[in-house]
This record gives sequence, C-alpha cells and structure tokens, in this order.
Amino acid sequence: MSPTSPVNPSSLNAERRSRELAELADGTQVDVLVVGLGATGAGAALDAATRGLSVAAIDAHDLAFGTSRWSSKLIHGGLRYLAGGQLDVAHESAVERGVLMERTAPHLVRAQPFVLPLTPLVSRGQAALARAGFIAGDLLRVSARTARTTLPAPRTLSAVETRHLAPALRPTGLRGGLLSWDGQLTDDARLVTAIARTAAAHGARVLTRTRALELTGDGARVRDETTGQELRIRARVVVNATGVWAGGLVEDVRLRPSRGTHLVLRDVDLGGRLSAGLHIPIPGETNRFVLVLPQQDGRVYVGLTDEPVDGDVPDVPDVPETDIGFLLDVLGSALDVTVRRADVVGAFAGLRPLLDTRGEGGRTADISRKHAVLTSPDGVVTVVGGKLTTYRRMAQDAVDAAVAARGLTAGPCRTASTPLVGAARPRTLAQLDVPARLVRRYGTEAPAVHELGVTNPDLARPVVPGHPVTCAELVWAVRHEGALDASDLLDRRTRIGLVAEDRETAEQAALGALAQMA
Repeated sequence: MSPTSPVNPSSLNAERRSRELAELADGTQVDVLVVGLGATGAGAALDAATRGLSVAAIDAHDLAFGTSRWSSKLIHGGLRYLAGGQLDVAHESAVERGVLMERTAPHLVRAQPFVLPLTPLVSRGQAALARAGFIAGDLLRVSARTARTTLPAPRTLSAVETRHLAPALRPTGLRGGLLSWDGQLTDDARLVTAIARTAAAHGARVLTRTRALELTGDGARVRDETTGQELRIRARVVVNATGVWAGGLVEDVRLRPSRGTHLVLRDVDLGGRLSAGLHIPIPGETNRFVLVLPQQDGRVYVGLTDEPVDGDVPDVPDVPETDIGFLLDVLGSALDVTVRRADVVGAFAGLRPLLDTRGEGGRTADISRKHAVLTSPDGVVTVVGGKLTTYRRMAQDAVDAAVAARGLTAGPCRTASTPLVGAARPRTLAQLDVPARLVRRYGTEAPAVHELGVTNPDLARPVVPGHPVTCAELVWAVRHEGALDASDLLDRRTRIGLVAEDRETAEQAALGALAQMA
C-alpha cells in the first residue's frame, strides 16, 4: 500500500476525525476512552489497541499540545535519578531508553555525545563524583541490556579534545572534560505523533479538538471544539492522562507542577555547529546541570530550570525573565562567547505533572519522577508523574489498571516490541535514498515525503529561508499526521514556531498546505 494512499490505516486527517467522531456520537461504545494525547495518553491508546481492545483517545487541543512538546528532547538513561537514590526510576528509564533506541523508534532516537567541561568552577572532587556517576550510568545501560554499539562508553577527554567537540568553551583553566552518551530525540512532538498514528493503525480512534467536559466511570461528556457540538462517548473504562490538568477532571489528584524553561539560540551565536551537547554544572549544586542541546535545524536549546508553579495551570506556560537570566548566567560561567539577551530568539517552558507526596514544602527538583496510577471510586484511572522517557511503561501500568478495574478481556502488553510508524533497523534506514534529515524525522516514510517535492517542485522549497523544513512536510502533516490548522503545523508537526520571526514568515505556507487538503 502506498504511504500516500488515503486508506493508509495510520493516516490521521480531518476527514477521518469527522467520520470517527460521528460514529461515537451515534452511540458506539468503546472498551477504553483515553483523555489526553500527550506521550502517555497516546501510549495508553496504543497499548490498549494492541491488546485487542477498542479505543477512543481525545484531546481538547492537538497531539503533544501540553508538556510532551516542551521537553529537552532527550531520552534519559536515569543517571540523575540514580544519583538521587531512586534506583527503580533510574533502571526503568534505562530500560525504556533501550526499547526506544533499539526496537520501537530507532529512526527518532539516536546516541548523542555530551561533554561536561572541567572548568575552574568544577572542583576535582566534583569531577571525580561526576566520573563515577557516568560509570554507574554505563552500568545502568548494561543492566538494561542496551548494546554498546547503541551507546558508546563514557571516557575522560583532554583539554584539546574537549575544545574540539565544543569550541565555544572558555580555554582558560580548562582541565579537560568528561564524555558521556545519552539518547536524543529528533523531536518530542514527532514521537507523540508517531505513537498516535501507530495506535490509529491498530484501530484506535484518535480525535483532537475534542474536549472532555466531565468524566464518569462509563464514559465522558465532550465537546467538539471545531463545531461546539456536545456529545457523550460511551466507554467501559476511562483513562485520564491529561498530565498537569488531571486534577481538574478527577477529584483528589494532588499535583505540584514544576516549570522547566529552555532558551532557543542559533548555533552561529555559539561559534558554529556543536559536535556534542554540554553539561554545564550549576554553581552551588552537586547534581544539577544546564544542558546545551544542538539541534539538526541550526538551533540550540539551553535548559532547563526546575521551579514550582502555583495557581491555575495555563494552556501554554509563560517564560519569566528570571528563568532566562538564570540560564544565561550559567552559560556565561563556561563559554568563551558572550550570549546576550538579544541572542535569545525564542524560549519555551513546560510543566512537569509531579505527584505531590510531600505536602507543601520542599523543592520540586527533589520530588520523585516516579509515576503513579490512581483509580477513583467510580473507576476512572488516572496516570500522573513520570517523564517522557518512561511514557510507554506509564501507559502499560495505566492500561493494566483499567483492565483490572472493569474486568476486561485483553491480551498482554505488546508495546515493548511494537515498532512505531516509520521505524526500521538502522541498516535499513541507512539504505533509503533520500536526505538523511528526512529519515531522522519520518523513517521509512521519508521517501513518500520526499516524493511530494519531486512531483511538485513548489513543495520542495523551504518554508523559511535557511530552515530545512519544506512545504512538502506541511502537506504530509495535513494528509497523514492529523494537523488541522496552522498552529498544528508550525508549533508541533514542525518546530518552526519556536522562533516568532520564523513563524510569521511560514504562516502563508501553512495556510497553503491546509487549503490543498480542503
């Protein structure tokens, strides 16, 4: 079957959404209704569908609208949690990293080198502690049975090697560096899109712009945000996977959100493309770093903060100037180039849905990242906590609880061995005769995306001068990835919108792609 065929079972688009929403409005009952289409909610939809259950999954906005698009784009091996004594969380993270890199999404997750520079601000004792931590992290890799060919070994670098990998570092007093490896996502929102489309390929109804107004043990009252029509979706069990908004739908779910802020820079302002990411120690902290994360599109993300958030939870968090100043100050402690406030071309913040198990005091940085699955008296299953890396395990535990709560007949969890849309072995991906950038974003679907630009040269042009995303990718997103408006295209299917200037330039191209589908 051609990847561009309208009957491709993994394709999400406006026509499919309207048809499936109408089926539910007519009274069709599903086994599982999942509310929330971030990584965990999409993962729960996939998990339930691959067990043979009928599934509907809804979101008030779009795929990856919330926290799942605001991450560091890293698939962590759990080193930080190991240092904090959270051995179970660290091991779980390492296992899930291996699943993504070697089985389910090798096209979206690759090994990324990181350098921790040994500057005068890093004492020899701190360096020894970090070195021991990286060795322990490699032992986590071994315990998770992730191959050495997937993640190379950590090692010590000379000052010359360190500067070669990261020329922007200040040479004065630089003693060398520590090299480590972790998993880096091409993009977190693309991961969620792949999970959701894989769920759709297994029969799940994936419905964006469908807001849950009220949850009960046997379904939900919802509103189609494109028309304003209200309807009831009937389900045998409901899974609440709405992250930081979970407490607004189910009582007695206590969360303590934490804000993680990232800056967006252009690599030219850091002296050119970085060969490795950086761990820059935060002064006064023993186990916290600011990450410098080079991207394939010429941008660099710098993050992240860990600040408690009080009050109402916004749809899109603001980035306070205090966070920007903090991150720039830490950068300035290690770089030879001066990064000014004017060099920050964008910034974004995400809210972590941390389960409040400590009452009101303490730092959010100290709250465990372990997830929790809670079942309300009327049978609604809520999953909270955790992090992007462990989304699959969170989804598995949520569906296990849902099956148990209603005594559903279901097969075992299959998602640890279910490849996501576009996945293939690295050797297979390397043989695709298309630009490598497309393979890293679309995997085995890259030739179909590339063909759109070959058959229509107008679609081969970049959406923004100097940015690699083409008009063909916008058209593909409308036809197959469920994009319904310009924000879906620019802010989630691509990340052009992270830079306001680029977003404005790309607006007409996005509207043109939508008009083609209409």
